[in-house]
Amino acid sequence: MNFPLILFLATVLTGALALADRLFLAKSRAPAAREPWWVEYPKSFFPVLLIVFLPRSFVAEPFKIPSSSMRPTLDVGDFILVNKFAYGLRLPILEQKIVPLSDPQHGDVVVFRYPLNPSQDFIKRVVGLPGDTVVYRKKQLTVSGVPWPQQPAGTYSYLESLRFEAMDQFGEVVPDGGGAKQHTIAVDPVLPAVSPGQVRTFAGRDNCDYNSDGSGFSCKVPAGHYFVMGDNRDRSDDSRYWGFVPDDHLRGRAFFIWFNWEDISSLAFKRIGSGIR
Repeated sequence: MNFPLILFLATVLTGALALADRLFLAKSRAPAAREPWWVEYPKSFFPVLLIVFLPRSFVAEPFKIPSSSMRPTLDVGDFILVNKFAYGLRLPILEQKIVPLSDPQHGDVVVFRYPLNPSQDFIKRVVGLPGDTVVYRKKQLTVSGVPWPQQPAGTYSYLESLRFEAMDQFGEVVPDGGGAKQHTIAVDPVLPAVSPGQVRTFAGRDNCDYNSDGSGFSCKVPAGHYFVMGDNRDRSDDSRYWGFVPDDHLRGRAFFIWFNWEDISSLAFKRIGSGIR
């Protein structure tokens, strides 16, 4: 279900009817006559729909995290806010950029339309900008010749679908953040860096070179595109497998966790209200 389109159409239809009543229909009614229900209800709903539509389209939009691909940063069920104007103002529904403001940076957590199914939203971390060469070998990222240092941070575990997952945890530093831009990743030492059999055919596939033993890959990011990966490195379906994210698929930058209905533990409540790094 395309909720933004439904919200847009409802706002336009109720607004058009409210305007038609003000300009034409009201003049044809007797002074003391009551508005018919098909005028009264749309006129009442229009300001509410407009108040929801405008901020959601141009300021901030809520999203719910559906999978574990961004653990430990984001948990399943997290409700987050996405800054819709971080990378420029876009026309609602069409997602066409009309006012460019800035571009994604290394380490940004972004929501975007999945290139293989644009009706579906994904969330990942930007690791490669246009022109970058992304190399991932033996679970270590190098971007345009610069390694992203990893610092051991113990272990990370969680329960999902009655299965217990345990892996190593690292703090990963984004070098162009001056050392202050750091996030946490989870790595399963048993699994390969990439599963070659899961790599699909995608536009720009010739820009990538995969090791046959799964130990790693390298990809040259084309102009106007981005390379993204999940923080849960071995439990993420990302650019390694389906390619690059076009700039016009970006929805915005994730910046705030505001609730999680699926986890009412004290640890989850400590995360509520925190920023997303």
